[in-house]
Amino acid sequence: MAHRHHLTPATLHALEATFDDLATRYPVDPPQALLVRVRSQAGHVHRLLGARMTLAEHRRLLVVGGWLQLLGATLHVDLGQEHAAVARLRAAEALGREVGHPEITAWCHETGAWQLLVRGEYERARELSRTARAFAPVGSSVAIQAAAQEGRASARLRDAAATYAAIQRVHRLAGALEPRKGLEHHYQYDPGKSLSYTATTLAWLGDPAAESYAREVIALLGPGDDVRRWPRRVATAHLDLALTLLGGDRLDEACAAAQQAVLSGRIVPSNHWRALEVVRAVEARRLPEAPGLREAYQALHPAAGLR
Repeated sequence: MAHRHHLTPATLHALEATFDDLATRYPVDPPQALLVRVRSQAGHVHRLLGARMTLAEHRRLLVVGGWLQLLGATLHVDLGQEHAAVARLRAAEALGREVGHPEITAWCHETGAWQLLVRGEYERARELSRTARAFAPVGSSVAIQAAAQEGRASARLRDAAATYAAIQRVHRLAGALEPRKGLEHHYQYDPGKSLSYTATTLAWLGDPAAESYAREVIALLGPGDDVRRWPRRVATAHLDLALTLLGGDRLDEACAAAQQAVLSGRIVPSNHWRALEVVRAVEARRLPEAPGLREAYQALHPAAGLR
């Protein structure tokens, strides 16, 4: 009979620290590169399940495995890999349920809601956001993010009352949040993110107030003209700004903001549809910038021209 190694506390701690590092790299690292590391760590967790360990150690191992599957699912969504995202979300949800971890369960529903939002299934996205809120521990980061997804879906459904109520909820919860991890950690809500969230949600609703929020995000986070260093949040703010300016017939400014977003190199595949929405709006106005913007958009992704 083969001798089973014992899982050491140091190994568990290293796995948990590595997950935190991966989640912290999420806002800045290319999703494909990060996914390679996440897969490697998830495989490591799977191999360790055969080791000797206490019940408490086994639970910790399953928890970190659940977080890794969840992060992997999020990266698959970002890359437009829907089937892989669904498979990993199911694995993460099963692990969260097995260890009784409502935070992982809530994040699974929140991530599923974002995937539905990307697909344009706004009513289902709102329902799943509400399910996430029901599972989310009081005062947790996922409680805020689930409220934000509900607001985004409501904006797409043109339900103004529900949208403004969600925005108020997000700001209230974010103001009361006590961070437990670094603010760059993907599963730690950054109160500053509520600015970006508000810009997007108001832009989708067609509220001109989105402009001031988008400009504030750009002013706070944008490092001058070096677009290669822009975080994704700034690229998204430029899309929000372009959409809002188009609604107000400020066409030259809108085209300039759209160009900056598309050329930033920071728009992940799951947000290509948002860029396409602006491109199509520019084309519908028959603006002279339309062909250049379409060309820049098609360079984002080999299949972009087919969408």
